[in-house]
Amino acid sequence: MRVPRLVGLMAVDARETARAWGLSLNAPDRPDFHHTVVDYVVRQYPQPGAEVPRDSMVYVWFDFGEGGGGVREPRIPKPPSGGMQRRLDEPGDAFEVISSP
Repeated sequence: MRVPRLVGLMAVDARETARAWGLSLNAPDRPDFHHTVVDYVVRQYPQPGAEVPRDSMVYVWFDFGEGGGGVREPRIPKPPSGGMQRRLDEPGDAFEVISSP
């Protein structure tokens, strides 16, 4: 049988998917794995599509949700200024009443 793709699924959905495929699921980084619900699978082993015997163990790792992890792409510089620029009015009191003459 082929291992399904579990990356991107919430913990509860990953458990249900593995069970439906006849696989066992284990999370080495989560001792409370059976109580984990909304964390997302970010890595799995064996990889999706790998051939394994029925009742094999699939290992998954989760994102802890603390602002995300991984590689951050560098911010690109602002585009060069040019063309027409809009001039903004000076800031004032938001509740200031302007009366007509």
